[in-house]
Amino acid sequence: MATEGMVDISKEEEKKLRELFDNLDVNKDGRIDINDLTQALSTLQVPQTPGHAKKFFDKHDKDKDGQIDFSEFVKYVTDHERQLRLYFKKIDTNDDGSIDREEIIESFKRLGVAIEPSEADKLLSKMDKDGTLKIEWSEWRDFLLLSPSQNINEILQHWRHASMIDVGENIIVPDDFTEKEMKTGIWRINLLAGGMAGAVSRTCTAPLDRIKVMLQVHGTSKNKFGVINGFKHMLEEGGVKSMWRGNGVNVIKIAPETAIKFMAYEQFKKMIHGDSKEELLVAERLLAGSLAGATAQTIIYPMEVLKTRLAIRKTGQYKGILDCAMKIYSKEGAAVFYRGYVPNLLGIIPYAGIDLAVYETMKKLYMKTYENTNPGIFVLLGCGTISCTAGQLASYPLALVRTKLQAQGAKADSMVGLFKKIVKQDGFTGLYRGIVPNFMKVIPAVGISYVVYEKSRHWLLNTS
Repeated sequence: MATEGMVDISKEEEKKLRELFDNLDVNKDGRIDINDLTQALSTLQVPQTPGHAKKFFDKHDKDKDGQIDFSEFVKYVTDHERQLRLYFKKIDTNDDGSIDREEIIESFKRLGVAIEPSEADKLLSKMDKDGTLKIEWSEWRDFLLLSPSQNINEILQHWRHASMIDVGENIIVPDDFTEKEMKTGIWRINLLAGGMAGAVSRTCTAPLDRIKVMLQVHGTSKNKFGVINGFKHMLEEGGVKSMWRGNGVNVIKIAPETAIKFMAYEQFKKMIHGDSKEELLVAERLLAGSLAGATAQTIIYPMEVLKTRLAIRKTGQYKGILDCAMKIYSKEGAAVFYRGYVPNLLGIIPYAGIDLAVYETMKKLYMKTYENTNPGIFVLLGCGTISCTAGQLASYPLALVRTKLQAQGAKADSMVGLFKKIVKQDGFTGLYRGIVPNFMKVIPAVGISYVVYEKSRHWLLNTS
């Protein structure tokens, strides 16, 4: 028998629920608050959708005190289990006590969503822990027990979303959002959080980014301009503040670039995929993402040129971004703002293709090795870091040529001519000048971006 005010359950069930409750009560004060739940869900690797913890509290914190005690938790579990059992029976159309692939496909079909057998198998693998290729009641219950969903449609969409890639693979291919996220406007919060994360990450790693640009533009095998003496030169020439030159425009361009890329991506997806409800294949995502990236780069490219010019400027040369733009325009004309555009555009395909392919391959290899275990965030971050590094290795020579062209004055080389000049002077390794500080910033940039993104999204969801 349970304690007073609590639903009547067996001692065995109470013991199980107490154990789960204690796992969720991170600060061990006998109550679960929204921070406890958010942290515990991540630690326990419970599939989540944006605003998961807030939705849970909105529906189950009955006295609205911002905390859930054990009696409220027990009531939630017993009520939710009752609903989950009804949903389970509704999907189990042949009434054999388990859910198979055909029943999953039919359930989504009733929602108006057509899914392929391969996706049904993918969904199945998320719950099927004993390898029977069927979902038993206990597997269904354990997977969805902490889902805030209240109806069968929400349950199925929650299940589907939990099987998708939720972390953006790279800077070129945008994230996919579910139909519900598009309708509810959560996609705006995700994009805003992503912009905030990008701004903080770029600002924190700006000194490494500037030294990379300096090495790309000024470094040769003859002058021995390297990372250490490059930093010394920056400090001696302009002081500590100079290490952030060019970062202002680098942060400012995040918002327009992200917005253009997202809108273009949605349009290209429709052109490639039509009105189909099925998920895009990797190759289709690559094509749509590359075209969206090219569109965004075409529109914001003048800001890329300004960033390079500001990064290599001498102290006092320009008063700010606008002054830099006006002086460049008056001396070199409008065409200079698209100098280096061709190698920049050519670099999108190898970067996006290799980055996405390596990410997908590593993620699938992990899931195969650990028998379809859902990879945690650190595994995904590791895959993202390695795939990003591989993409940069492939596209770096084009990025270097682009930067050198952006930095050149009125008498600029051609793209091919500059390639030949670099190889002749410095050999093949000259095409990778500045790659050391570029790699040095990858891991901190990924880590900072993730932490700020999660914190920003949590704050935006709670204040919206």
